[in-house]
Amino acid sequence: APDQVTYVWIPRAENQHADRLANEAMDAGARGERWNPAVSTADLPATPPPAAAPPDLSTPTTFVLLRHGETALTPEKRFSGSGGSDPALSEAGRRQAARTAEALAARGTVEAVVSSPLLRCRQTAEAVAGRLGLPVTVDEGLRETAFGAWEGLTFGEVRERWPEELNAWLASPDAAPAGGESFGEVAARVAETRDRLRAAHAGRTVLLVSHVTPVKTLVRLALGAPWQALFRMELSAASLSEIACYADGNASVRLLNDTGHLR
Repeated sequence: APDQVTYVWIPRAENQHADRLANEAMDAGARGERWNPAVSTADLPATPPPAAAPPDLSTPTTFVLLRHGETALTPEKRFSGSGGSDPALSEAGRRQAARTAEALAARGTVEAVVSSPLLRCRQTAEAVAGRLGLPVTVDEGLRETAFGAWEGLTFGEVRERWPEELNAWLASPDAAPAGGESFGEVAARVAETRDRLRAAHAGRTVLLVSHVTPVKTLVRLALGAPWQALFRMELSAASLSEIACYADGNASVRLLNDTGHLR
């Protein structure tokens, strides 16, 4: 037996010469010779298959996701989107915003505040930003879904008036209320906004003050979950959630629907 064995990378069987090269190596070993593949290396690919890309270990952009405080419509669970009456915070909602501001000030990590253009979000954002000494930037991409003809109605009222349309909306991300947006349209808008804000605030911690559907969508996209996951998340008024977004497109969920600061 030879006193030294030479190991040579041989391609998978899909290479038409792989079997011949393997046989040559075994024959040489049986004769006690060291196989010299120099005459056959032209049959081999220039390099072995590339290794998988290493994970992105850079500092992510952290989005702290704050749903606005209560309005008069919140306790009644009415559809309140971007095409309705644009209600202000109720007294309870203002208290929630103040408590959230204190909690985030104690946390001390938020470096920028971005808000939906709707009044209830701007009021919540201004309460927090004022406590943090930061300006508020308004971004249209964070607005709530437009619920069209369903604005201001309860789920039960919509079911009574448009049962087929409601069933379609619950069954497909492409269905939309009359005059409103589908979940698919909202997801595309929110994803574009996320990517734009991640690039603008790379490596920073940013508070996004938004609504039920955009916040749930950001969490869903971070998880890589199907669109139906929107119906399986609880998101209370003035709750905090958090996601980390990396430059390579990966993301992780760090917090969901935290209301401890309101107790």
